[in-house]
Amino acid sequence: MVGGRFGLGIDVGGTFTDIVVYDAGSGRQASHKELTTHDDPSEGVMAGIDRVLRESAIAPGDIGRLVHATTLFSNALIERKGAPTGLITTRGFRDTLEIGRERKYELYDIRIMKPAPLVPRRLRLEVPERMAVDGSVRTPLDEEAVLAAAARLTAQGVTSLAIVFLHSYANPAHERQAAELLSDRYPNLTLSTSIEVAPEIREYERVSTTVINAYIKPLAERYIAALSERIAGRGITAPLLLMLSNGGLGNIEEAKRTPVQLLESGPAAGALVAAHLGAADGGRHVLAFDMGGTTAKLSIVDDGKPTVAYSFEAAREKRFVEGSGLPVRISTLELIEIGAGGGSIAHLDDIGLLKVGPTSAGSEPGPAAYGRGGKEPTVTDADFVLGYLNPAYFVGGTMAIDMAAAEAAMRPLAERAGLGVAGLAWGIHDVVNENMASAARVHLAEHGKDPRRYALLCTGGAGPVHAYYVAKKLGLKRLIAPRGAGVASALGLLIAPARVDRVATVAREMDQVVWPDLEATFARLEAAARAVLAATLPDGGLPAVVRLADIRYVGQASELVVPLPAGPYTAASRGALMQAFEASYVAAFTRTPPTTQVEIINVRVSASIEIATGALPARAAAGAWPTPSASTTRADPIKGTRAVYFPEFREFRATTVYDRYALLPGAVFHGPAIVEERESTLVIGPGGRFEVAPSGNIIVTIE
Repeated sequence: MVGGRFGLGIDVGGTFTDIVVYDAGSGRQASHKELTTHDDPSEGVMAGIDRVLRESAIAPGDIGRLVHATTLFSNALIERKGAPTGLITTRGFRDTLEIGRERKYELYDIRIMKPAPLVPRRLRLEVPERMAVDGSVRTPLDEEAVLAAAARLTAQGVTSLAIVFLHSYANPAHERQAAELLSDRYPNLTLSTSIEVAPEIREYERVSTTVINAYIKPLAERYIAALSERIAGRGITAPLLLMLSNGGLGNIEEAKRTPVQLLESGPAAGALVAAHLGAADGGRHVLAFDMGGTTAKLSIVDDGKPTVAYSFEAAREKRFVEGSGLPVRISTLELIEIGAGGGSIAHLDDIGLLKVGPTSAGSEPGPAAYGRGGKEPTVTDADFVLGYLNPAYFVGGTMAIDMAAAEAAMRPLAERAGLGVAGLAWGIHDVVNENMASAARVHLAEHGKDPRRYALLCTGGAGPVHAYYVAKKLGLKRLIAPRGAGVASALGLLIAPARVDRVATVAREMDQVVWPDLEATFARLEAAARAVLAATLPDGGLPAVVRLADIRYVGQASELVVPLPAGPYTAASRGALMQAFEASYVAAFTRTPPTTQVEIINVRVSASIEIATGALPARAAAGAWPTPSASTTRADPIKGTRAVYFPEFREFRATTVYDRYALLPGAVFHGPAIVEERESTLVIGPGGRFEVAPSGNIIVTIE
């Protein structure tokens, strides 16, 4: 073994913790799925690491790269399990969090529920201070008022504090002054300032993002510190890197400072690896479909790159309705939640219709089939009853499955619905698939995309189980199932670049831009991004830097994020920037309006460094996927048959079960079929034809 050649990816989800180790020298890959330990997630992480290293005969000191993603902070936000949080803001702006945008996401719903603010009104306090929109000081900061507000909040149990002052993006002096004052007086109080978290215009979004950061920051600091300590205690000396929502990697200190950047870290890794693995077989257009134990997500991949967004919503009251959640202003790979996960619980609504989710059994107690005390019917229980999942080989046979408990959990609901157990199980499976297909149709339509142009690439433990019938509902003809789909997000961590995004508000009409000032702003952002990258990857080399700007026509209420030509900029650059904006505008809206007045609102910098091991999984695309250490290669790919329910037959039929590790490139088979591997199971219906591509992906053609 060559020291440091192994990469270790860790993805902590709501139900399972996925561990992947990758050998940079031979292309060997090993993985394991461990149930997430919610009381202390690091316990599940360490148990998974210990197991996969032991089975792979890898010494901890040979790990050269360690990357982590998690949904823990997103779940804490959704479940309202963050720290007691307070807010200090400018006098007169205490209620920004509740006023929001004064828009109803459903105009005619008289019982509409807006998301409750993370900070109740009694913990939102005002202090005298005021910056003008141009950054000039109208009212100096009252330091005594700041100290009095902090004293009042800490007396009420606040342990984390957000500081957001009006127009601080134009002049951060007051926020910095308040933060320095409070850090000296209250060293144990966790602080978040908007100039660190979201230094850009729009008060509601800026306050919301900063408060979310404050809400999860103590949890993030404790978890990251504890995990780092436990990993080091195992003899792993590689620095811990964390996946950010933008699809890049950050260092520990950056993650502790602004953990809001980690909200979508796990799903972002899934989108990244889907783009990577789908490139060889998916053509230019891939729908990355990831379904785990808690949720299902979808991202659009065009020309090999997931779409990047610069805001999203968290903790929606209605998960498919825009405007019903808490706005977050960070850069993120664009992902939408499109359905439930394997642990989602089925029930009948008030009028007797079958519904699935959003409540999930998670890993504790988990689906009834896990035998850990779960009593309610879940998607995973339905998939076992239908024969899609093998109780003797679930997670490679490392988990004992209680089929009697799964059927017992289904029976009461089946009786209330007037169905047999199998009929209810198919109903649960089909409802989940329809929910996901419907959400995907809307998302694609909103982006002007034709779903028939796309191939569906499925990842996650439950993704390959449901992908065939989701693809059929969407009218897709091709389905791609990569090797190791059940731990693909953890693999995606090992191909991610280090990346830093920075933003600043300028809010100037193009004709009024002071070009030396604009160039100085870009240079400042680039220097800040390079400093973070240098701390993340000290030997990473020079980063690639992309400049962008949020630009709009004067009078418009929203902007386009426009990639810009390289700097430095002078007055002679105006034409190139206008050309870049107009090209982006035409691409988005077909034509430009009859005006030439344009304004730049924000400027952005994205700096990244590709990591050498990022290219290694491309060995898989060349056909070098290894067999996992705990799997036995067989000459005959057929493992046997079992009774499986397919709606085309309306009954159970004896169905061939294939061993994924024995399927060789070029082999062609016909459905119905089940393809098993340790981390996931691929279901192919009677109308499907599938073959193993040279990349190692299984390509399913749907009649």
